[in-house]
Amino acid sequence: MGNEIDLSRLLGTLWRGKIWILLLGIVSLFIGGWYAFTVATPIYTANTTVVLESREQNVLDIDSVVAGLSGDQSSINTEVEVFRSRLLIERLVRDLNLVENPEFNRSLQEPPKISVGIVVNAIRSFISGPISPRPAPSERAIMDTVIDATLRKITVASLPSSYVFRIRVQSERSRTSAEIANRLAELYIDDQIRVKFEKTEQATTWLSERVTELQATLEDAEEGLKSFSSKTDLVSTSGLVALNRQLKEFRDRRDGLQLSNELQTQKLQQLQDAFQNASYTAFETLADDRVFTQILSRSGLSEAERLKVLEREAQRILDKNQQSVDRTGSQLAAVAGSILEVNTRIERQSKELVKMQQLEREIQASRLIYEAFLSRLKETSIQQGIQQADSRILSRAVVPIRPTTPRKSRILVLSLFLGLVVGSAAVLLREASQNTFRTSQDLEELTKVSVLGQIPAIPARKRSNVIKYLKDKPNSGAAEAIRNLRTSVLLANVDKNPQIIMSTSSVPGEGKTTQSIALTQNFAGMGEKVLLLECDIRRRVFKDYFEIKSDKGFVSVLSDDLTLDDVIIESKLLNADILPGENSSVNAADLFSSEKFTSMLKELRKKYDRIIIDTPPVLAVPDARVVGQSVDAIIYTVKWDSTSHIQVLEGLKSLESVNLKVSGLVLGQINKRGMQRYGYGGGYGSYQGYYNN
Repeated sequence: MGNEIDLSRLLGTLWRGKIWILLLGIVSLFIGGWYAFTVATPIYTANTTVVLESREQNVLDIDSVVAGLSGDQSSINTEVEVFRSRLLIERLVRDLNLVENPEFNRSLQEPPKISVGIVVNAIRSFISGPISPRPAPSERAIMDTVIDATLRKITVASLPSSYVFRIRVQSERSRTSAEIANRLAELYIDDQIRVKFEKTEQATTWLSERVTELQATLEDAEEGLKSFSSKTDLVSTSGLVALNRQLKEFRDRRDGLQLSNELQTQKLQQLQDAFQNASYTAFETLADDRVFTQILSRSGLSEAERLKVLEREAQRILDKNQQSVDRTGSQLAAVAGSILEVNTRIERQSKELVKMQQLEREIQASRLIYEAFLSRLKETSIQQGIQQADSRILSRAVVPIRPTTPRKSRILVLSLFLGLVVGSAAVLLREASQNTFRTSQDLEELTKVSVLGQIPAIPARKRSNVIKYLKDKPNSGAAEAIRNLRTSVLLANVDKNPQIIMSTSSVPGEGKTTQSIALTQNFAGMGEKVLLLECDIRRRVFKDYFEIKSDKGFVSVLSDDLTLDDVIIESKLLNADILPGENSSVNAADLFSSEKFTSMLKELRKKYDRIIIDTPPVLAVPDARVVGQSVDAIIYTVKWDSTSHIQVLEGLKSLESVNLKVSGLVLGQINKRGMQRYGYGGGYGSYQGYYNN
């Protein structure tokens, strides 16, 4: 609950400070008006819109070297940065000669008579001697400065959910803003065409070089194939097929000859075995020769003759079979040679065929690449004359008639609002930082002690005129406040009528002495016998209020040098007695705690109806805490809007530490004008009339 904001109190604080808030609002309004109508430089804004052509027109069905923009968000953001590129802005600066425009080239502006830089340089030269002048900036540095200044005046943004860019230019001259916006759009479109033309030209040059290289490569390949074909005896692929067929025939014949040779050799061996064993019957079976059979079966010959004839005929048969074996072997060798020759030819011609096919493939591949590059070269050459931009100007900027800034009405409204806000903040800050007491309510809430009275400041230039003022103006606000204080003191303790009343405060200068004197006069006006006792013997301020000629006081009574009758002064102006203080070498606190001081107060109780004691501040010296042990009531004075919270709390705590309870607090020296300035004037009701006297 303690951290909650009291809205009614907050509004009350603002209402009390309404004059200050209104004053700051008016001052801020005048400052805003002075700035808007006198200081601020009029700024003119021109807008040019450029649309991105997402549907690119294609006159020929030929792919472009540089493709058009896709229109996605990344491409749009990229184009925004292209608008603001330094190269493009530099072309703009050169085209419009902005280097010669003082708005963009600060070096052409007249230097101010007084500026922060001039003051800083003057101080440096005074401290460290003359400063060498800076070298003149180069043309490149000036150009960079002008480009930076131009970029600060240009804003490029893409409109949401569209392909439209808005170029916004702000300048001190209306025509300049329109010229920059339009020229930037034109340069942007020209840059797109230029980039495409340069890319196409580069592609054409590169393609021309590649086509020449590819043509030479194709011609070399064809020449190589021609040379290779002239050196080989291969007629065609079918010739290689015929050789393979011939090889197969030779192999089949070889296989037949091998089989026949084996059979003939086997038969010859058997005949030779039979001949050697003279087994002519077996020989006749193997030979299967009709002549030999006839000779073998002939019976007219003798055995010797018959054997001789058989031997001769058998030899003939062996020779015949031997010739057959030899002839078959010769044929087999010839066929084997033919096979070897055909194999060699097939192997050689196969390699030549593979190489020829490889050369033909290379020629075909080179021809395809050459034709593709040649076709692309022709397409690219055609594109050089039909390049088009990816954007177009949708709306050109017009020369603005009225400046867009400063917006005078807005500045005035914002200035007034800002002044009211600052004024409100100042009032609230002052209220939050306020560490003094301005109302009795605040005093009671913090100290938890009742406020017995609220005493306005008495308009007396001299202290000696205080009593005269109260006496001459008994119906004044101050006099009435003292009477209310007297009543509150008497009613503070109904069971015991306070006879000795002590007046104290936290620190000097809070008006406790004036209050004691005024309270003494008021009690005396009721017909009571009253004594005003000055216990602030260190300062002794009674002599500023009364004509006290003697330096003697109650200290002399305590030392038995004088009697009370000798030192008590009867004041006709106050209509009461005064017991002044006296300088003493004895410590004041020891003096007030002595038995003689207590006895003196008992004696004074018998002589007077009311005794008002003025004591020193409790935070300055301990005198009040000692004197308070012998009094009936304690009045604690707090100066209005002066004494801090901590001083009051510490003062009350020091009294509580010696078991002294304050009867009540007094909020003194209230300033009427200060109350009205803080907005508390209407909160005191009946006291408003007091302040009019």
